[in-house]
Amino acid sequence: MKRHSVLVTAAAARDIADIHAYVAEQDGDRRASQLLDRIEAVLGRLAELPLRGNHPKELAALGIHDYRETRFKPYRVIYRVIEDSVYVLLVVDGRRDMQSLLARRLLED
Repeated sequence: MKRHSVLVTAAAARDIADIHAYVAEQDGDRRASQLLDRIEAVLGRLAELPLRGNHPKELAALGIHDYRETRFKPYRVIYRVIEDSVYVLLVVDGRRDMQSLLARRLLED
């Protein structure tokens, strides 16, 4: 099986850092570290099976199928596969207003 390169954009890296800081503040450093381990595992799976993810429903409703997502409750990882690379664009709490967040981060280039 062919492995893809997984590249985390600066914006997604900030998302991960913000999530880590929030969880550390709310639930402690141990929980925050466990969450980082889960994120790493998700990114590792993207290297192996990137096309397994679904198209985000908010984008699919607009006819946009360039992006995919994988979830680990309550978080969503939004990414794009281009040739042999997976670009992680967003790592967010799925309970947020995804419509405006996706529009702001992905569609307003």
